[in-house]
Amino acid sequence: MSKVITSVNQLDFSLSDLEDMPAPGKVLLVKPTYFSVEYVINPHMEGNIGDVDKLQAQNEWEHLKSAYEELGLYVHVQEGKRGYPDMVFCANQSLPNITKEGKKEVIMGVMHSDQRKGEVPYIQEVYEKSSYDIVHLDKDRFSDFEGMGDALWHFEKRLIWGGYGYRSSKEVYDVISDTFDTPVIALELIDERFYHLDTCLCILDSETALIYPKAFTDEGLELIRTIFKNVIEASKYEAEKLFACNATCPDGKNVFIQQGCVDVNHKLKDAGFKVHEFSTYEFLKSGGSVFCMKMLLW
Repeated sequence: MSKVITSVNQLDFSLSDLEDMPAPGKVLLVKPTYFSVEYVINPHMEGNIGDVDKLQAQNEWEHLKSAYEELGLYVHVQEGKRGYPDMVFCANQSLPNITKEGKKEVIMGVMHSDQRKGEVPYIQEVYEKSSYDIVHLDKDRFSDFEGMGDALWHFEKRLIWGGYGYRSSKEVYDVISDTFDTPVIALELIDERFYHLDTCLCILDSETALIYPKAFTDEGLELIRTIFKNVIEASKYEAEKLFACNATCPDGKNVFIQQGCVDVNHKLKDAGFKVHEFSTYEFLKSGGSVFCMKMLLW
């Protein structure tokens, strides 16, 4: 089923109509050896050039790595590359998929900012060694697609949520939908502080999402509330300053989130989720947190 949906009146399926997918059992992490803030390509980086405590960043990353291992995921660690300080945010360079028959494939990203374009070949190496079929977008047609920064798989269902407006183009989702034979719900982002979909939408399980509502249009919010039975809202402070919606829930039960999200964490616990708080303060200086710092793989 390939189609791109931008409004509720285009929905002609329910979640129960969609193909089930397995939850990923692996996670890719990139070492923060060369992580720093060396330029400004989003509002969160402003004022932070040269201000990263590299030892603290390494400690924060190690704690996250251990948590994925404790959750039972296989952790693949990739070395960072000198000259690419944002490569640690490895959600952005690709969009992986697994078919009903078990075939693995990946669409490689086209990074919006010149400073990050060189990251993609290094991430591609991981997929080449993991038996993924590699798909490249036509760069003459598409200059912007930042992988799972903007394209999020619905939990255990063949459905993609696609953000556009800042780092990914709306038009790219037609190709992604056709390539993966998967419907895409496209959401326009309208606040530059929430420049990726993963900064304002966190898919927790098949029926529950965590969002920052003011990052979306009315049409986008209607789509979210139509598909998800339960929608948890983050406050402006926790969404913007603590990246509450950049959390991740790999198994539909355990939520990894930046520490200090008091209001959201209460709501998550009330909804039955187990909350694990992590310090990602050094990475927040570059505009990323827990979700940005990993790629879930099959």
